[in-house]
Amino acid sequence: MIEEDGITTSNELLVPEDLYLTSGVHIGTQQKSADMKDFIYKVRQDGLYVLDVKKTDERIRAAASFLSRYDPKRILVVSARQYGQRPAREFSKAVGAPAFAGRFVPGTLTNPVNAGFIEPEVLVVTDPAADKQALNEALNLGIPILALCDANNETRNVDLVVPTNNKGRRALACVYWLLTREVLLARGDLKDPVDFKMGIEDFEARL
Repeated sequence: MIEEDGITTSNELLVPEDLYLTSGVHIGTQQKSADMKDFIYKVRQDGLYVLDVKKTDERIRAAASFLSRYDPKRILVVSARQYGQRPAREFSKAVGAPAFAGRFVPGTLTNPVNAGFIEPEVLVVTDPAADKQALNEALNLGIPILALCDANNETRNVDLVVPTNNKGRRALACVYWLLTREVLLARGDLKDPVDFKMGIEDFEARL
C-alpha cells in the first residue's frame, strides 16, 4: 500500500499509482459539481478537489472495454482544449479513429453538406464544457458519449465518465496514453502492455 497526497491504493492499478500522481491526473479544480462528487477523494487545504485515481483507473478499463467493441473508424475523438489536441490525435492515430482537434465546426455530425461531415457511432470528448458543440450534436443523434471529466464538469449528458484532470498537459497525455494502450489490449492488437512502444511523452502537447 502506498500513500501520497492522502490517496491509498493497492498495486492493482493499470500503472503504478505514482505515475498518476506525478502526472497530476488527480488534481481537480477549486469548484466541484454535484455530478462529480462520487469521484472526489478529498479537498486539499488550498481548496483544490482531489480526484480518486482508483476510480480513474476503473473507468479507463471500462472505457477501453467499451471502445474496443466499436469499429475504430466510427469512434470520433474531439478536443478543443489546446493541451488535449495532441493526446487526442495520438490516440486516434494509434487506434485508427478519426479526431477533431481544435475548434469543432458546427454541423460536423448533423449536416451532410458540411465538408467535414462524419457519422460516428460513439463520441469521445476531452472536456464536456469545452467540447459542448460536439457533445450537443452527439446528443441530438443519440450516440453514446464518453468524456474525460474534471471535478467541476457536469455529466448529465455523458454516458461514461472518466474522472481526471482534463486541463493539465501531462495529465491529459497520461490518460490518453493509457486509454490507447488499453483499447489496443482489449481489441487483441497488443498481447502484453510491455509491447506498447509509445510513452506518455509521445502524447504530451508541446509548449
